[in-house]
Amino acid sequence: MVTTPQQSPAHPVYVIGGGPGGLAVAASLRERGVRAVVLEKSDAVGASWRTHYDRLRLHTTRRLSGLPGLRIPRSFGRWVARADVVRYLEKYAEKHELEVVTGVEVFRVERAGEEWVLHATGGRRLIGRAVVVATGYNHTPYVPEWPGRDAYEGELSHARAYRNPGPYAGKDVLVVGVGNTGAEIAADLAEGGAGRVRLAVRTVPHIVRRTTLGWPAQRSGILIRRLPAGLVDRLGALLARFATPDLTAYGLPRPDTGLATRQREGAVPVQDVGLIDAVRSGKVEVVAAVDAFEGDGVLLADGTRITPDTVIAATGYRRALEPLLGHLDGVLDEHGRPVAHGARCPRDVPGLYFTGFTNPISGMFRELAMDAEKIARRIARSR
Repeated sequence: MVTTPQQSPAHPVYVIGGGPGGLAVAASLRERGVRAVVLEKSDAVGASWRTHYDRLRLHTTRRLSGLPGLRIPRSFGRWVARADVVRYLEKYAEKHELEVVTGVEVFRVERAGEEWVLHATGGRRLIGRAVVVATGYNHTPYVPEWPGRDAYEGELSHARAYRNPGPYAGKDVLVVGVGNTGAEIAADLAEGGAGRVRLAVRTVPHIVRRTTLGWPAQRSGILIRRLPAGLVDRLGALLARFATPDLTAYGLPRPDTGLATRQREGAVPVQDVGLIDAVRSGKVEVVAAVDAFEGDGVLLADGTRITPDTVIAATGYRRALEPLLGHLDGVLDEHGRPVAHGARCPRDVPGLYFTGFTNPISGMFRELAMDAEKIARRIARSR
């Protein structure tokens, strides 16, 4: 039974971001009788998922991806499609009767005694008893400042703008970056009628099967997440030899850095949803990393110059937390990432929480759900 939020102190907990992490925290707080207000800068919840490419599905299983208080419907299948994730998040906010305010962007958060002041759209000055930052791992698209980039005469876009292969039919496309997004977009283009697809790789990734003999990679990630890195590196190498083919002849040798070691550096394995077959069949050609742009050409690290019709930069995102929190001591590290997450607050900064700023091998939605419960318990106890 939900405890009525009116039992909470006058000032609510403000949750910045209406994605899965923010909604999960708000629902968990409401369940404990704590009023939570979700501030979302777009016009609807799940904004990031609404703009992802059409082909995208959760890389984690439906059973292990539900948020607190509502399972993902079985009818959505084992691997939930992007559109169904959006439907689920909409239903989640409705079911938990969450207080979501859309069209409000928070620009700066300040500490004022035991309270928090949020400066937001329209000159708003909001007072909260605590703040949960859930603006997301993929917040601001990042495109490297390659030499010659601004004068490039061809088409260059970030992967955020990619939806489906339709506009690229018959075109020569260079995808830059071999994380999960770049790998999947390259496979999508190859299957969807692009004339030629090349994939520029700087650091060779670990590639894992989404399932092996029916066993999802996510469950392996859960089992090994707390094991010593050296042991996981060895286990990962053994599994790779059993489950994934050697693609050295195609330009993708096995990495010389272990799976856990790479993950602790911030790089999760690439889940294969078509890349292996596309590379082996020649539909996706692996090329060297991009070094620079020159006129209508792209210069690669091996000295090659190519002239694709379009370049899609799957080069990641930045958290973009500095304008919001960079003025607070001890909150962000030298890379602009939160120094604490989940139920832990930064030292000497009580009442400030973060969720969704790690990229766990055990599954983002699962970790968001766990963090939400921990954060809510901690805040509820502090009343």
